[in-house]
Amino acid sequence: MDTIFALASAQGKAGVAVIRISGPDAFVVGAKICSSLPAGGKGLRNLKTQAGELLDQALVLTFSNPGSFTGEDVVELQTHGSVAVISALMAELETYSELRVAEPGEFTRRALENGQLDLTQVEALADLIESETEAQRKQAQAVLAGGLSTLAEAWRSKLIRAASLIEVTIDFADEEVPVDVTPEVITLLASVHEGLEKEVAGVQIAERIRDGFEVAIIGAPNVGKSTLLNALAGREAAITSEFAGTTRDVIEVRMDLAGLPVTLLDTAGLRETDDHVEGIGIQRARQRAEAADMRVFIAESDDDLDIEKRDGDIRFSPKADINPDAKDAISGKTGQGVEQLVQHVSSVLVEKSSHAGLASRQRHRLSLQAALQSLHSAQDVVQRGPEFYDIAAEDMRSAIRHLEMLVGRIGVENLLDEIFSSFCLGK
Repeated sequence: MDTIFALASAQGKAGVAVIRISGPDAFVVGAKICSSLPAGGKGLRNLKTQAGELLDQALVLTFSNPGSFTGEDVVELQTHGSVAVISALMAELETYSELRVAEPGEFTRRALENGQLDLTQVEALADLIESETEAQRKQAQAVLAGGLSTLAEAWRSKLIRAASLIEVTIDFADEEVPVDVTPEVITLLASVHEGLEKEVAGVQIAERIRDGFEVAIIGAPNVGKSTLLNALAGREAAITSEFAGTTRDVIEVRMDLAGLPVTLLDTAGLRETDDHVEGIGIQRARQRAEAADMRVFIAESDDDLDIEKRDGDIRFSPKADINPDAKDAISGKTGQGVEQLVQHVSSVLVEKSSHAGLASRQRHRLSLQAALQSLHSAQDVVQRGPEFYDIAAEDMRSAIRHLEMLVGRIGVENLLDEIFSSFCLGK
């Protein structure tokens, strides 16, 4: 396997830059550019060109395989983070025939191939790098620490035990088996079934934590929806005017509420109109409102917006700046009711997020649902009696395969290029 290198820290000027070298010749090249590698795995060294010119002084760290991120010999050079130093050092490393520049995600891909991470942990690492809120960080860290892998392995072990008991019965079909294994098999399958159902139920919320919740602000034209959005965003995100129908498309503003990623949607005012473009905006407003996780209605109690209120939705009377004494009134101009709105949205979404599972991607959901479907079939067949145990055993093996696909043991080669393409060169 080639020895690779890349800048592992962010591009541009910084206090410190980290350049990572990984592979069988990492120590050989490291010893050349540093004159000698530090004993004990860390130390200061002068980095020099092959012609003897000083490049920089760096903190040099070494990690012997398999005790590194990639599972290979790794050298990390922590240099001063100027653009000039980074460029000079990268250019020097390119002169070594033993090295080549890493491809996007190649360090992490080697960690997967060398058994340092499984596929769910790789995906969690990508999510951690992309995380913007505390909830996203916590969710990614839980999976990166092996939370989903541990669950999958526990389910797999129980299914293997159940399948082995069934197969023993099949092998001795013509003899009297001293113990009836059916009760233990049923118990094992029920335990896995309960765990899978719970995790599948939490996938949608986990996906929302990863991708962001959507909160739609809806109401008739000119009730102050865009002004409210601007107040919540703290900037002029939407155009406001005294003319009805100003907003004709859905305007999105990303926010962090109570540590959760939330996208606020300012939608076109809901009304009957002969204006073709405004009509398209109203249709989109209704579609996004129906798909949103919760809706904020800016409307009087007797206004009919033809959108059914759901649990968690909230209604405010419009334009508290004109009618400050109106019940539950809100105004983006004066700020009245805005704090109440933020607190309500936060509390609803925090409560929703408490039901999140560890699985947070469509791939996870599909694998878990497929495993659950095979498990359902196995449970039904086991109840039909020993003469159908061979079918039950195959259903169990099918469920096991889907769990193995979840963690990347089998059948995911076609996904790897897509997954690692989202990583930077240094990861």
